[in-house]
Amino acid sequence: MLSADDELSLLIEKPAAGGRMIARHEGQIVFVAGAIPGERVRVRVEQVKGGTAYAATTLVEEESPDRREPADDPACGGNVFAHVAYPRQLQLKAAIVQDAFARIGKLPLDGPVRVRASPERGYRMRARLHVRGGRVGFFREGTHDLCDASRTGQLLPSTEQILNLIQTRLAKEGTHPIREIEVSENVAGTERALLAELAAGTRPGDVQRLPGLFDAEGVTGLVITRPEAPQFVAGRGHPHISDVLEITVEGQTAAVRLRRHVAAFFQGNRFLLQPLVETVLGLLPRGELFDLYAGAGLFGLPFAALGRGHVVAVEGDRQGAEDLATNAAPLGTGVRVVASAVETFLTRARHAATATILIDPPRTGMSKEAARLIVAASARRVVYVSCDVATLARDVRRFVDGGYRLSHFEAFDLFPNTAHVESVAVLDH
Repeated sequence: MLSADDELSLLIEKPAAGGRMIARHEGQIVFVAGAIPGERVRVRVEQVKGGTAYAATTLVEEESPDRREPADDPACGGNVFAHVAYPRQLQLKAAIVQDAFARIGKLPLDGPVRVRASPERGYRMRARLHVRGGRVGFFREGTHDLCDASRTGQLLPSTEQILNLIQTRLAKEGTHPIREIEVSENVAGTERALLAELAAGTRPGDVQRLPGLFDAEGVTGLVITRPEAPQFVAGRGHPHISDVLEITVEGQTAAVRLRRHVAAFFQGNRFLLQPLVETVLGLLPRGELFDLYAGAGLFGLPFAALGRGHVVAVEGDRQGAEDLATNAAPLGTGVRVVASAVETFLTRARHAATATILIDPPRTGMSKEAARLIVAASARRVVYVSCDVATLARDVRRFVDGGYRLSHFEAFDLFPNTAHVESVAVLDH
């Protein structure tokens, strides 16, 4: 049995979800960081949990031709694939998807998985950074140690400059209550809103001096919150950012303005945003669409604007539902906005059997109840957009058990150099 600090020479077999690679030592599985399948590496065991060992590469004994010198800190911002040539990264993500469906969903995928590529740098439109004293950054993988976000290559140079300026001011400020900073940008990077979250117990009087710390060219809005207060306690500028997306599907083009609050969820990759939307819309037949977990309306509103059918857009988050209602207003009766939990809506929904259902849930996937209600309604087609392949494989299994078949699958590399992959699955009844 392996123990922490043991050193081994291992042959790397295949990738695992989360970015580590699988190797074996005398039958025991070892999850190795910093390796590539096919390599032989020397590792040091970091910990052993439940009979499974976790190790880090210390020396590459037989190097893969796909190994490269990482330009960024691999442990910062989740860049666990930074040492892997980008074309091989796409292959690894395809393999992770196939493994999850075979192992979790018991559904081996037919044929290779296509993963749409993205530029590796400056892709990120949304980011959550941590503040500790006078430092601002991401956490290094598996720790609460801060690292420099500019070393990840994920953010625009202009965003990095703003964060560096804020960091300098916070260092001069000394004691302050700021614990987290969220950044939300539009595709062009011309609008940028910040959300600063304060430490618990911060007094309202301590907030008044803080907005000036965030004044910078390129910051168009600021919101300051306290954990105890659901409402926003201070701010400047406009808390929303917006994009006008021109979407073309089957030769038809429509433009939709999507406004979203800095605190609301939105897809994070500026380069793949339009291809993702156009791909999803191309998989939705004309007719009524139930857009569940609709957010700001990224998929459902272009569907209505293109004249492909009536949309019922459902969003349970208060802030997201407000954005959705604002964005849907120009489309008039073409969209009905429902501010409700998905499960509540589905218990009352009519005509679900004749509608197409679009699902874009959070990382935790769908609840058992939501999946049960959709299966019971026998909707003719379900299109599932997922940011977590494990929960997707679990949920697809539920649909297959309920009489659906997986008829199409593809993926998008919304977070290059990380182990994350966005997936689109089509289920037909």
